[in-house]
Amino acid sequence: MNYQTIAQIRDSSVARILVVALRAHGFHPLDPRDGGLPGVRPMFGTEGIRIDVPENEAEDATILLEDLLKDMEGASPAKPPY
Repeated sequence: MNYQTIAQIRDSSVARILVVALRAHGFHPLDPRDGGLPGVRPMFGTEGIRIDVPENEAEDATILLEDLLKDMEGASPAKPPY
């Protein structure tokens, strides 16, 4: 099966959230690969963690991914009840 990269995300936490959200919507992304040891950032810079999905899912997954990123950018922290 051929995979296509639909995004490169710098923040590993955001990348993991996006992969889980894609799976929850029925897509089949590969597990994030950051090229380093767990909890250790790569020493020689990176363009980000690639999110790869099967080629036949790439178009629809990209639309969802873009919408999720927009929602995450506009999200504000929850306010405590008063």
